[in-house]
Amino acid sequence: MTEDLRPDICVIGAGAAGLSVAVVAAGLGVPTVLIEKGTMGGECLNVGCVPSKALLAAAHVTHTARESGPFGLPPSRAKVDHARVHRHVHDVIAAIAPNDSAARYEALGARVISGEAAFLDARTLAVGDIRVRARRFVVAAGSRPAIPDIPGLAEAPYLTNETIFDLETRPEHLVILGAGPVGLELGQAHRRLGAAVTVLDHGAALKRVDGEIAGHLIAALRGEGVTIRENAAVTSVESWAGGIRLALREGGIVEGSHLLVASGRRPTVDGLGLDVAGIRHDRSGIIVDRGLRTSNRRVYAIGDCAGGPYVTDRLTHVAAHHAGLVVRSALFRLRTRVDEAVVPRVVYTDPEVATVGLSEEEARARHRDARTLRFPFAENDRAQAERLTQGEAKIMVTGKGLILGAAIVGARAGELIVPWTMAVQKRMTVADFRDLIVPYRPSRRCPSAPPSRSTRPRPGVPRSDGCCGSCACSGDAMKPDAPPAVPAAEPKRRRPGLSTRLLLLTLLFVMLAEVLIYVPSIANFRRSWINDRIAVAQIAAMVLEAAPDGAVPLDLERKLVAQI
Repeated sequence: MTEDLRPDICVIGAGAAGLSVAVVAAGLGVPTVLIEKGTMGGECLNVGCVPSKALLAAAHVTHTARESGPFGLPPSRAKVDHARVHRHVHDVIAAIAPNDSAARYEALGARVISGEAAFLDARTLAVGDIRVRARRFVVAAGSRPAIPDIPGLAEAPYLTNETIFDLETRPEHLVILGAGPVGLELGQAHRRLGAAVTVLDHGAALKRVDGEIAGHLIAALRGEGVTIRENAAVTSVESWAGGIRLALREGGIVEGSHLLVASGRRPTVDGLGLDVAGIRHDRSGIIVDRGLRTSNRRVYAIGDCAGGPYVTDRLTHVAAHHAGLVVRSALFRLRTRVDEAVVPRVVYTDPEVATVGLSEEEARARHRDARTLRFPFAENDRAQAERLTQGEAKIMVTGKGLILGAAIVGARAGELIVPWTMAVQKRMTVADFRDLIVPYRPSRRCPSAPPSRSTRPRPGVPRSDGCCGSCACSGDAMKPDAPPAVPAAEPKRRRPGLSTRLLLLTLLFVMLAEVLIYVPSIANFRRSWINDRIAVAQIAAMVLEAAPDGAVPLDLERKLVAQI
């Protein structure tokens, strides 16, 4: 028997994006239907963010134990038990799974349906025998691994992020196709856990990251024994008794025991009936506008399945951001716009790589006065104390100090990028950080935020932190890449500074505003006061006419008030 549902909102996909919409809608008491054909939690919980970070954590602990000599501990050479690592990864998934379970969302008030969804027309969706006719639909169908068209690959036993976390034994030699974030993260993790690792890419490694920043990470990975071969296009793949063999266009053969394909993601749009619903889509995904609406105005698309010119990043935090925009638009009718220029991107290797906003090359191309402020981690007190001195921070600013972007490579870069993300989003300047107080300044040679020209200490002038400004802590590490300073000219008669002129102009504007605002207000008050006095006089006159002795009957009083 067919069941008809008419909720306010129907969400297709219970991954990071879909769950974020459903939890807010159901929490507000909005009738909500949530549909998932696979496992609740989607790619992030089951085969993406969570298991990869758990594996990276195990690899980090192993590496730290091996490098503990400088801290007074004998370096550990214990063999890694890969079965226990596998159990750790899946224990973490199991611990988080209840947060994304169907039971939790049903308890919040959502109707959770398991099955494949497909549109029947522009306003109706079918899931088995259930028909859903919602006021608004949100498609959050996610993505799947993109498999390159390489001869022999389809017939070879390869791994993806959806299967590699099921390995209970250590790969002897893991070959990875793709030197992007996923390939490098999993490559370093397996190398630290004892596997030989070779990473191949037909282009440059981390091609979307500033080349100088990416260079730090690539050098660190190679120093740990990860083989990274850039511009190495694979022409064929074949399996043999010892594992996998790959032929390269430049010549040569690469052999390994296991092959991991990490060459990107492809949106999941098949089987949804998008054409009958009037929803445009292409290879990039479901085409959306800046408000994440599709060509069918009742339908939104968010997360990995969204495509078009305004959506390019397939990241979990982008999916959550999309969800917030759609909730505001679908439930509160607020205008929203997606802006991926302020999206931070992080590679969770060691050292981490984090970027936001414009790269150095983009900043110089768009702004003629762009400058780059630099700070090496080696100049940082905490980095020295923890022996994590590899890396640097680059902040791109205009000549007036407007922050255009930031790129950081080093320990905890994913956390250090947060204030710079806010700075880019809010169009802040370096001067906005001037009075920011942070616990224990991270370095004597560098303040918490890069100084502008007006905040850099002058030699011999004491700073607020007790530095005289003339020693080695005068901020040299943060000086921008700028031409040598021109020798100062002879002192001339000093004109009022910019701050003084701005103060005078502000005072003039305030005085003008007081005149424009308070004078009419006073006039209105006087007019109202006079009218009140006239009304009182009228009442008094009528009272005297009606009752010269002042004794006014109650019915007469009511008539007098009514006349007024």
